[in-house]
Parts: sequence; structure tokens; C-alpha cells
Amino acid sequence: MSNKAAVLFRVVAVAEAFSWAGLLVGMFLKYVVELGEGGVPVFGMVHGVMFVLYLAVTLAVFRPLGWRPGTLFVALLASIPPLFTWVFEKWALRRGRLDGPERLAHGGTGLFVGKEPVNA
Repeated sequence: MSNKAAVLFRVVAVAEAFSWAGLLVGMFLKYVVELGEGGVPVFGMVHGVMFVLYLAVTLAVFRPLGWRPGTLFVALLASIPPLFTWVFEKWALRRGRLDGPERLAHGGTGLFVGKEPVNA
């Protein structure tokens, strides 16, 4: 369960960051270069959908991943500044926050966390 939750969270976090980047490029083209709308309506809608999806997925996966309230708060806060969902996702991966509490016994990734003996 936690492995699927981690994959879902990672995909949505990176997609939300890319939607932010697209919106920033669109706003640059619209307001700085003055090339018309510059994709702002499209990227604005895509980013809005990805923002809400990121919040919903974050609230859905924090229990299966065994996050404490502080980690949940930081994950939700990361949705506000541009590209911070990606930064949070990388931090969470390195800190083992995407492995879940039973990471080694039930197929979690355990990529950056020291291996603990598993009682069989």
C-alpha cells in the first residue's frame, strides 16, 4: 500500500511543479515579452487542477506513508511557492518519508534508509 501511495504522491508532486513552471513561462510571455495571452489561460487551468490534486493526494497518502502532522504540514505548505512540491518530494525521498512505516517488510523502496533486519 505505501509503495503505491509513494508513487502516486511523487507523480502528482512533480506534475504540480511542472504546471507551476508552465504557468510562470506563460506569464513571462504575456507580461514581459507581451506576446498575447502566452498560454496563461491553459497553464492557469492546468496548474489549478494540479494544485487541488496535489492537496487531495497529500491528504490521502499521509497516513499510509506514516507521516507525522509536521511532515503533512510541510507537504501542504510546499504547494504554495513555485516548484516547492518537487523540492519536498526529493527531501521526502532522501529522508525515507516515502517508504512508509513497514517499508522493508511489505515492499517499500528503502532507497536512502539503512536496512533493518526483517524477522521472517
